Amino acid sequence: MNTQGRPTRGAETGASNGDTITGNRGLMMEEPLIFEADTPGACGVDLAEPVTPDRRLGGLEREGSVGLPGLTEPQVVRHYTRLSQQNLGIDTTMYPLGSCTMKHNPRINEKLARLPGFASLHPMQPMSTVQGALALIDALADWLKRLTGMPAVAMTPGAGAHGELCGMMAIRAALEHHGQTGRTHVLVPESAHGTNPATAAALGFTVDRIPATDEGRVDLAAFKDRLDDGVAAIMLTNPNTCGLFEGDIVDIAEALHAAGGYFYCDGANFNAIVGRVRPGDLGIDAMHINLHKTFSTPHGGGGPGSGPVVLSEALAPFAPIPAIMHGTDGLRLAEQTEGETAHSLGRLKGFHGQMGMFVRALAYILSHGADGLRQAAGDAVLNANYLLARLGEELTAPFPGPCMHEVLFDDHFLKDTGVTTLDMAKALVDEGFHPMTMYFPLVVHGALLVEPTESESKATLDAFADTVLALARRAKAGDTEYFAGAPYLTPRRRLDETAAARKPILRWIPPTPESQAAE
Repeated sequence: MNTQGRPTRGAETGASNGDTITGNRGLMMEEPLIFEADTPGACGVDLAEPVTPDRRLGGLEREGSVGLPGLTEPQVVRHYTRLSQQNLGIDTTMYPLGSCTMKHNPRINEKLARLPGFASLHPMQPMSTVQGALALIDALADWLKRLTGMPAVAMTPGAGAHGELCGMMAIRAALEHHGQTGRTHVLVPESAHGTNPATAAALGFTVDRIPATDEGRVDLAAFKDRLDDGVAAIMLTNPNTCGLFEGDIVDIAEALHAAGGYFYCDGANFNAIVGRVRPGDLGIDAMHINLHKTFSTPHGGGGPGSGPVVLSEALAPFAPIPAIMHGTDGLRLAEQTEGETAHSLGRLKGFHGQMGMFVRALAYILSHGADGLRQAAGDAVLNANYLLARLGEELTAPFPGPCMHEVLFDDHFLKDTGVTTLDMAKALVDEGFHPMTMYFPLVVHGALLVEPTESESKATLDAFADTVLALARRAKAGDTEYFAGAPYLTPRRRLDETAAARKPILRWIPPTPESQAAE
């Protein structure tokens, strides 16, 4: 095996690891990097030679190749299609990443987002020409306010973490407006998403950790003991990252407000309670909503994301611009900190959110209706508890009682087997399932966090559970060697993940020709 985890073809036999001559395995093609497939002079289109009568770069003309690969159109299509066949994806298999909600993206959403009136919009169009788009954004905003019981929503943030930043900036703006700049501490439960303390620290707050009880929830007594006039806010996820509902959340909100602080709720897990619990009724002041998790817009790949933030009456005046306003001439965007938006925290991004994600999210909401959204949340919780019951035959849960939309296990069931959580993940890949989230949350040793979502059928859940149970029994039976070598059937074998994380190879460098190497 080489450093990229590829089977190394044997020159003597012409075979790949004793397998095939080409390195291909039937329908699974061995695919090089796109730079390695470079064919000098190849191009998918015919381009005329540029006419350059004068030199305008002041002697900085290019002396060598740009370094981009030349390929024909069929080469490009085959390259990316073959790569797509080497990935486990939500369109091909169950994707049980805990706390990530990798669920089905309905195709009607994609069809609507590609309508010319939406797909061809330009953010610099005159306001009079985008009244339909503004109306759609306003309709989605109205749904988000109704579902959360909050009076205001900022549609600008481009991702969940960006939404966190927005909500905490609104809290900071409110504190500054009321002359409470001495409130510099943010309380964060120890099981929180890592972005929570990072966001607070990035804004200049000091982060104080709040411990959990043996039941996996915030220790209410420890929280109250920490409250004083230096506390600005709490950043709490509900349901929390252990997949549990914080039963003391109303008491937490009341105690925090009595102490003069604000309640930021990480809305990453809103999909577990949408249509059933309104966060505004719990005393929350700000909460971001991941449209990709709760409302099925595409997830992953670095975007395009969308993380609207709902705000309480106390924080609404500090929402970012631009903001949609209703007027006698229709809808408009308020883009200055004046008048109705005089106290705004300012602009967070160039334009007003992610239009394609807004279309998809509203399509999902309208196709389900309020009752359908409520059922989806219930089905997500049902599916997770079904897996808790089935996998509990062999796996060990760290906390007692039922869960919400995701179920958490620790690695106690692997004790003395020589098999690790990572080994289980690698073996699961061979079985055609993307592994669940591993080693997170950090408060549970060797964590396995599973979120089946509402999209998966009982048949799929049973197939997944049967597979995990069989692997657990195999580990307990002492077949350590099998797990140490997994995965066996993937295009790439197991890498040295520690070295890959600490010494990543981020740039492809062409190999040195043998003639030059000899010199």
